Amino acid sequence: MRPPPLWLPPLLLCGLGAAASPPDPSFQLAAPLHSKIHLYNEEQILTWEPPLPSNDTRPVVYQVEYRRIGASWNTLHWVNCTDTPETKCDISGGLPRYHKVFLRVRATLGEHSSDWVYLDPFIHYRNATIGPPKNISVIPEEGSLMIHFSPPFNVVGEATFQYRVYYWEKTGTQQVKGPFKGNSIVLDNLKPFRVYCLQTEAQLILKDNTVRPPGLLSNVSCHETAADASIRLLQVILIPVGVFTLPLLLTGACFVLFLRYQSRVKYWFQAPPNIPEQIKEYLKDPDQYILEALDKDPSPKDDAWDSVSIIFFPEKEQDDALQTL
Repeated sequence: MRPPPLWLPPLLLCGLGAAASPPDPSFQLAAPLHSKIHLYNEEQILTWEPPLPSNDTRPVVYQVEYRRIGASWNTLHWVNCTDTPETKCDISGGLPRYHKVFLRVRATLGEHSSDWVYLDPFIHYRNATIGPPKNISVIPEEGSLMIHFSPPFNVVGEATFQYRVYYWEKTGTQQVKGPFKGNSIVLDNLKPFRVYCLQTEAQLILKDNTVRPPGLLSNVSCHETAADASIRLLQVILIPVGVFTLPLLLTGACFVLFLRYQSRVKYWFQAPPNIPEQIKEYLKDPDQYILEALDKDPSPKDDAWDSVSIIFFPEKEQDDALQTL
């Protein structure tokens, strides 16, 4: 067996040395940029932007941690925000809402990690934007509107909601009802058969009686009020009277028109005049004498005439008349 060449061991040593070389201490991975927390109703969403790019082609991942006052930093065990390639972390439902919370995020690239980026501490109930009430339904009643809704999100013992309703006639000025704490309210003393538009808003009150600014207004919805009791009674009376009176009026109007235009009605509805059969036969064969055609009577019925006139001609004029025929 031939011994290995003299240059092979130094080459292997150089390769092993390169593979086991420690990371470059001068390389510093940039931290995430523009980190912020979005707080809306129950939502708690942390977002950031990737750090400045480097020459390394490996993917950058991120870690998010939190802590409360006097506690140590912990990972978010209820969500996967450890070594995540995403640039956001939805942490809704796991952090306390009435206590101050601290958050931090950093980037990791292989064995390199950036500095931690610390967000401003927050208390969810004091910093969250409150949305409008949900599931709003409006029921028109007698000169009023019954409004039902549910809170923007559930609060258990740590806070309560109060509400306001802004309403106005479609061409009128705005009015406000509230604040009130129930999940329904009646807008009364409204005009019947009028269209009213409305918006609702919620306001959070903390258990230490701190009143948060009003939340967002709901979308505008418009509804027509129903009739009140007096108008309904009038409808109950007038509808039957109208049902029985209208046919009588139409019948009387038709009778008066018939009397006024009786001759025209008879003229319109009389049967058209018929041509006697003798005249029809003559028109079919004009060569025959008219008197012979008139003497022919195909039916044994007696002639029916309105009037009969007998005309006498002098003998000479009668002969001339027959010759002309």
